[in-house]
Amino acid sequence: MYTDGACSGNPGPGGWAWAVPGGRWTAGFATQTTNQRMEVVAAYEALRAIDGAVEVVSDSTYVVNCFRDRWWEGWIARGWKNSAKKDVANQDLWKPLIELYRSRASEIEFRWVKGHSEDVMNDLVDQLAVRAAQLQQADTGEGVPEVSVEDLDPRVPPGHRVAVIGHRPPALGGYDANPIVAEVERRLTEVLDAKRQLHDDLVVMTGLGLGAEQLGARAALAAGVPFVAVLPYPDQDSVWPALSRAGYKSLLAAAARTVVLQPKAPSNRQQAGGALARRDGWLAGNADEAIAVWNGDDPAIGKQVRTFQDRVGEDNVWILHP
Repeated sequence: MYTDGACSGNPGPGGWAWAVPGGRWTAGFATQTTNQRMEVVAAYEALRAIDGAVEVVSDSTYVVNCFRDRWWEGWIARGWKNSAKKDVANQDLWKPLIELYRSRASEIEFRWVKGHSEDVMNDLVDQLAVRAAQLQQADTGEGVPEVSVEDLDPRVPPGHRVAVIGHRPPALGGYDANPIVAEVERRLTEVLDAKRQLHDDLVVMTGLGLGAEQLGARAALAAGVPFVAVLPYPDQDSVWPALSRAGYKSLLAAAARTVVLQPKAPSNRQQAGGALARRDGWLAGNADEAIAVWNGDDPAIGKQVRTFQDRVGEDNVWILHP
């Protein structure tokens, strides 16, 4: 059986799914969770549902390595501490899964499969988990369900979707025009122009934040590729300087489509951060590829990169060093 977990934002609304090739499948959801927690739940629910010998196939090294490399034995021996002598994360979910595994260890095997590598069943459970996360609904059935992420959320643009993320102006030579910004825009344009030759339905998705996100929109225009502005909330530019606001309004007017993910602007910085995280999760959940303008050092962008790698596969996240 195949299992997968998904999360729109990390943390955020999540979903999990398992499916037996040609047989049963089930999906469930959680209102506030993480991608790793959903991966563990998917494996647990799968093993609870199937008796007898079973091979669990997952694209989560977090789940597969726990059993293949026997992490769980060390956790138990150390009183549920990891090798750094810290509490094992998500042990409220690990404990029942490991207990179930130990009761049937001779008949359970785990196998890793690369995500987003054209494995039909891996793609199926991925889509089921994404659907459960987005709709916040459980579902079950037999055979191969018709699942299309685009059908789940009408805001998802059709086509081959490339998200552009990355540094804000301080890491790109400042807020004014400068050689770093010009070079990044030129290289983004080249990449998008090359991808347009491969995908005639190419579309760029960008949050239109200052820095790399706006450069992605400008590069899309230069390459003749439509772009979709995916905004975390209305009037995200309200606190920006006048010149930055004018550039933002110009790009917003040039967007092929605008998606606003929540109807009201946040009232404080914490709410704004949560809205941005949900925006990043939405982009990662609906992109086919991503381009990250990243110097390899900024941990916040590194976290974004890992989220996209989890969703679209490492080979589909392109790092452009500024």
